[in-house]
Amino acid sequence: QGYALASIEGRVAIEYFSADDEAKKYAFKCHRVQQTVFAVNSIAFHPLHGTFATGGCDGFVNIWDGKNKKRLCQLPSFPTSIASLSFNHDGTMLAVAASYTFEEGEKDHPPDQLYT
Repeated sequence: QGYALASIEGRVAIEYFSADDEAKKYAFKCHRVQQTVFAVNSIAFHPLHGTFATGGCDGFVNIWDGKNKKRLCQLPSFPTSIASLSFNHDGTMLAVAASYTFEEGEKDHPPDQLYT
């Protein structure tokens, strides 16, 4: 058993509660476009497959295979930052909340929207 941590530095860390699993811990870079680093705002775990999704200020959602340490896919870009993610109870749907998170200060931005 463990948990994932997201950072404003565009990284995700996978940690474990048991000292026996210490060697399984790892971190990786994500939500980067060329040299620009975007905050990771949300992580959602699939209820059945052990995969997880991350959403960031780059407006992208990535689906990851944590066991094999690989990105499975990237959803098409959303109009603004991803503020929150959540899988439904059986993992057949992913809710994505796109909302400008003021990472570039006050400016005109697309309206907040929920996608499924």
